[in-house]
Amino acid sequence: MASKNTMDSDCMTLTRFVLAEQRKVPTATGDLTQLLNSIQTAVKAVSSAVRKAGIANMYGIAGNTNVQGEEVKKLDVLSNEPFINMLTSSFTTCVLVSEENQNAIEVETEKSGKYVVCFDPLDGSSNIDCLVSVGSIFGIYKKPERSGESTLQAALQPGQNLVAAGYALYGSATMIVLSIGHGANGFTYDPAIGEFILTERNMRMPDRGNIYSINEGNESTWDSSIKEYIHSKKYPATGKAYSARYVGSMVADVHRTIKYGGIFLYPASKSNPNGKLRLLYECVPMAFIVKEAGGLATNGKIGILDIVPENIHQRSPIFLGSKDDVNDVMTFIKNKTD
Repeated sequence: MASKNTMDSDCMTLTRFVLAEQRKVPTATGDLTQLLNSIQTAVKAVSSAVRKAGIANMYGIAGNTNVQGEEVKKLDVLSNEPFINMLTSSFTTCVLVSEENQNAIEVETEKSGKYVVCFDPLDGSSNIDCLVSVGSIFGIYKKPERSGESTLQAALQPGQNLVAAGYALYGSATMIVLSIGHGANGFTYDPAIGEFILTERNMRMPDRGNIYSINEGNESTWDSSIKEYIHSKKYPATGKAYSARYVGSMVADVHRTIKYGGIFLYPASKSNPNGKLRLLYECVPMAFIVKEAGGLATNGKIGILDIVPENIHQRSPIFLGSKDDVNDVMTFIKNKTD
């Protein structure tokens, strides 16, 4: 029997996994594989920065605000740079949309490829200073083949057009959860060999959970249907009450929801009537992964993946998680509007 200290030489790395998936598509050019490898490298760079942030004095305010009017942390800036550098130098992308940039970034013609990438380089950055888990989120589209398509229009595609999506979670370990449209798989970073190893194959959510995740400090600003739904989970007529779990980093909250089931809610409010989370690089990629893991995601009226975005920093309400739990909240919303 092999020693417990012996490395598994047959382990499935993220690179190997993507190459194997590429082989299943006879017409594949390898561009998506190259792109995903570039994202993997960017995630490693961000993970390293997050781990040594305190030592390197990278905590705190960088001294300006991003396009959302939020204070930009030093790590936000440092996280954005490796994503942009790796993606523009991969020769696979034509348009990049980042939370940290006012406008879409058009890749130089000599480096241009066929993919559009929308990403949040450091989600949950308000939690950096208290060492709560943060993450990165990305969604990948193909540039439309229609001639005359503008740079902006290439980025404004519904989630149904996604080729791949994923997120990286920088927690007690660093993990990438990736979907290329055939289920969702989790890869944990092994710093000993510098590779992401497949540790969560074909992740599946239960049809119903027993956890709800929402910022209850905003309760006074919610629609009555959301108040009634949350009340029904806290004080059910029959059965056990749901547990409340809320980190405040979307990646951490959604990852837990995928693992254990239940529901994550970020509804519209009086202060944010159009919702607060960004559609292109937060809601849509997460909705894609949740769907591939057997769950649902909606804005309260239609599926998140069915929304046609109108601008790159558009916001949206979101309700995602286990099928039965999402259908429950939809019933409350529908009864209110009928």
